[in-house]
Amino acid sequence: MPSNLQYHRRNEEKIATLNKSITWYLRYLSGLINNNNLNLEYFIAKRLVTAKNNSSSISAPIIKIAISAIAIGMVMMIVSVATGIGLQQKIREKVAAFNGHVYISNFDSNESDTTLRPISINQDFYPVFKDVPEVSHVQAVTSKAGIIRTETAFEGIVYKGVGQDYDWHYIMEYLIAGKLPDYSSSLNEEVVISEFLANRLDFKVGDSFNTFFMKEGENKMPNSRRFKIVGIFNSGFQEFDATFILGDIRHLQRINKWSKDQVGGFEVFVKDFDEIDQAGQEIYQHIGSTLNSKTIIEKYSYIFEWLKLFDFNIIVILVVMILVATINMVVALLVLILERTQMIGILKALGADNWSVRRIFLYNATYLIFRGLFWGNLIGISILLIQQYFGVIKLNPENYYVNEAPVYFNFWYIIMLNLLTIGVCFVVLLIPSYIITKISPVKAIKFD
Repeated sequence: MPSNLQYHRRNEEKIATLNKSITWYLRYLSGLINNNNLNLEYFIAKRLVTAKNNSSSISAPIIKIAISAIAIGMVMMIVSVATGIGLQQKIREKVAAFNGHVYISNFDSNESDTTLRPISINQDFYPVFKDVPEVSHVQAVTSKAGIIRTETAFEGIVYKGVGQDYDWHYIMEYLIAGKLPDYSSSLNEEVVISEFLANRLDFKVGDSFNTFFMKEGENKMPNSRRFKIVGIFNSGFQEFDATFILGDIRHLQRINKWSKDQVGGFEVFVKDFDEIDQAGQEIYQHIGSTLNSKTIIEKYSYIFEWLKLFDFNIIVILVVMILVATINMVVALLVLILERTQMIGILKALGADNWSVRRIFLYNATYLIFRGLFWGNLIGISILLIQQYFGVIKLNPENYYVNEAPVYFNFWYIIMLNLLTIGVCFVVLLIPSYIITKISPVKAIKFD
């Protein structure tokens, strides 16, 4: 009997000692946490991440795979959005450079690039389109088909006549040799041609050539004009580079026997391309019943329908990359939970509720997500900067209308991609963390 009393007393002493140890440790943790202004869940999660034996644990390779998946996914998303939007914008700019955003012409004009009937420049919308605030610039142009003839070759072209009001900054971006002509004074023979035509006809800056323009009617000799090349451009848009040369509009006015106040049409530029449909409708309503207007989206519908496919491709890439990253994070979190089952049981035995324990692992998973995002953003932005300044990735202009992959660099899109990834991953990770609520403290402590 005395031995039983002694045995019980010894057990009570052990329990009391254990309670004191637990109380001291909890006070120690509480003081440590309070001194660092941290909460308990974050403190434990931080200790798990910085533990020395973490690199040799079973979950180490799984965690590395999850971080790599997030990093690769972010790289793919950043690059796909930047290049997709960049390609769309660059092609829009090139089409607008040769056509404006909206083209105003006679109703009975044909669909070719040759102007048949003139329009008077004495219009309410020229030179300033006051009735439509979205319009930024209006310029008068005239086009006529012709043939360049040399001793060894000939090439069909469209001579686009421009005047003093022509906005050259679009072409300036693509100028690779020479200078831009000046049509502010008297009539001159200076023209700008594309590198494509220059190579085919073996031209260089300073060369002169003859161009023949057909007259209306049968058995009439063509008009001949001699022009001098002062500039060579390369837009990478072969459909336009193989066709257009830019020169003084007064040549075509004389060839067509028009007066100085007659032109072929008007190219209208809008401030925001996203508003081009609305602006196009307003322009049509304010130009009068004898004129017609058409946006470049309507005129080159096949190009812009093709561009719309990029939006779908970008969405598919975003969905797939986020899905892959999320699945990897779910697997990593499940492995972390299984590896720390005993710890979960001890925390529950000490009085921690399910949500507190779940928060520990959610903090841990969030740390892994941010590591993946850090490397993904670093690599993705580096790739964009290299492409933007060095043009490493080349494209076939016959298929993509550009010589190299264009980049649209905007930090707002990058921030939105990061927030989207964090939000989706965090919401999805709430599901596997629910397993913690089903873990019994007794069984967990025995778990091996």
